[in-house]
Formats: sequence, C-alpha cells, structure tokens
Amino acid sequence: MTARLVLHVQPRASRTEVVGPHGDAVKVRLAAPPVDGAANAALVRFLAERLGVPRDAVRLVGGAGGRRKLVEIDGLDAAEAQRRLLTPPAGGAAAG
Repeated sequence: MTARLVLHVQPRASRTEVVGPHGDAVKVRLAAPPVDGAANAALVRFLAERLGVPRDAVRLVGGAGGRRKLVEIDGLDAAEAQRRLLTPPAGGAAAG
C-alpha cells in the first residue's frame, strides 16, 4: 500500500510545521531554503518523522523544483497518511 499526497511547500519559514489544508493539498512550512535540494531533503525527513515511517518510505515523485509537490509514502494508505500529517504531534511541539 502506498499513499500519494499533494503538498504546497513554503521554504525559508521561521519553523518547519504543517499548516493545514490548502485547496486540494496540505500546506507545509519548511525552515530550510530552496537551495541545492535542501528543502526537498528537509521535507522528506520531516514527513518521515511526522508520519512515523522510515525515511526511505517517503519519496518525492513530482514537483522537485516548485512549491507544489507530490509525495508517495510506502506502508500507509492516503487517508491514514493525511490523518497523521494533519494531527498535531503529542505535546503540541512543532518539529524543526
């Protein structure tokens, strides 16, 4: 089972966090700058941690050069991936 999620990513934010729904996507703010793939790497790390899956289970499959990205997550269905992404982490602390 593999989930596919559309994300709207805002790099160079003050902190890395999930903002919430953004049209048909989920908005994510990243502290990393969009330089030399740093924001994409930070996104994969953040998603793996937030979703509770290994880093190699998260793949960026579209939108590497833009704000709108398509990711695949192995081991989760789309509904579960979206639920985990939109549910604040325990303790309310944001990653980053």
